[in-house]
Amino acid sequence: MVQRQLPKPRDIAPLMKFKKFDFNASRRRLSAALTIEDLHKIAKRRTPKAAFDYTDGAAEGEFSLTRAREAFQDIEFNPSILRDVSEVDTSCEIFGGRSALPFGIAPTGFTRLMQTEGEIAGATAAGAAGIPFTLSTLGTTSIEAVKEANPEGRNWFQLYVMKDREISYALTERAGQAGFDTLFFTVDTPVAGARLRDKRNGFSIPPQLSLGTVVNAIPRPWWWYDFLTTPPLEFASLSSTGGTVGELLDKAMDPSISFDDLKIIRELFPGKLVVKGVQNVEDAKKLADLGVDGIVLSNHGGRQLDRAPVPFHLLPEVVREVGDDLEVTIDTGIMNGADIVAAMALGAKFTLIGRAYLYGLMAGGRAGVDRTIEILADQVERTMKLLEVPNLAELQPKHVTQLERLVPRAR
Repeated sequence: MVQRQLPKPRDIAPLMKFKKFDFNASRRRLSAALTIEDLHKIAKRRTPKAAFDYTDGAAEGEFSLTRAREAFQDIEFNPSILRDVSEVDTSCEIFGGRSALPFGIAPTGFTRLMQTEGEIAGATAAGAAGIPFTLSTLGTTSIEAVKEANPEGRNWFQLYVMKDREISYALTERAGQAGFDTLFFTVDTPVAGARLRDKRNGFSIPPQLSLGTVVNAIPRPWWWYDFLTTPPLEFASLSSTGGTVGELLDKAMDPSISFDDLKIIRELFPGKLVVKGVQNVEDAKKLADLGVDGIVLSNHGGRQLDRAPVPFHLLPEVVREVGDDLEVTIDTGIMNGADIVAAMALGAKFTLIGRAYLYGLMAGGRAGVDRTIEILADQVERTMKLLEVPNLAELQPKHVTQLERLVPRAR
């Protein structure tokens, strides 16, 4: 029979240590966020619906985005045993330079719309973490301002070939002159996808005040205060070309883009040339034959063609066909460090995060982006240790089994 006694104060005292209260509400929120989904929930609370849905949404029925995330869920890890993983190396080489982690920040347009610190928060957080930052043609901070904010870090530039080709050529040359070492030539946007959340929200760029936006703003006055007391939203790298935001957006996408444009940009840009938006093996092989430095398997985060191929499903075959000839990277659907590890195991040289970064930005500005990177870095390292793989080079296809949810019917 168990003998019981009254506890003594000296025995209770060690158990009564309370965590020191942090009076900084933002820091408190971010430290409580343990996953990207936690940051997503904070971002949704703190951001007006139209701006949040612009980030969170995808094209039409949003099947492409849903399937991309399900593809990462539908894996089984196959760990090794009895290997020393007291230390793991998460660094890698990509496009001629080093990254401290196997992921970088993807290009996102209208970034200051989500939170006023915008690309500066992303670039400085990436620089501090030792990972690349990618600026979009439709970014709200200029090429030169990003370079100034992240002078020692790796800056990449994402290019839309615009109807006025001279604008694209000038952007390419400016990125090279500013020391951006890699250019993403984007090929999946001949026209804009049908983003129905934006249409239903009556969303416009720049945002227009209506009764609905005013009502939605009531519980989020801090967002509107930041938006209305900081410089107007604009495509910063395009501001000198003239035209309204809407007119510039219309110029950004051109259905006549061709391989001839790729050749011209190759001649203009001194750094690495990567084609973003590849969605089949045949195009990957053709690009390898043309001598590009890399490709990004991407369906634009599900924001263009709905029901597009899932990049993570394409990855193993593309790597088998062209992995010796160019560097294969991947985006779309990444919400966990385990997703990144799985992609690296199946042959990706690198991964890019878009929405995960923006959820952190909306949740807490620069500190929120830092938290995004910290969460993903911890998950990458922990997954590698549990797989008992001490460095990224030792990740192999044997470590991951892709389970089947979407199986094509026999013809």
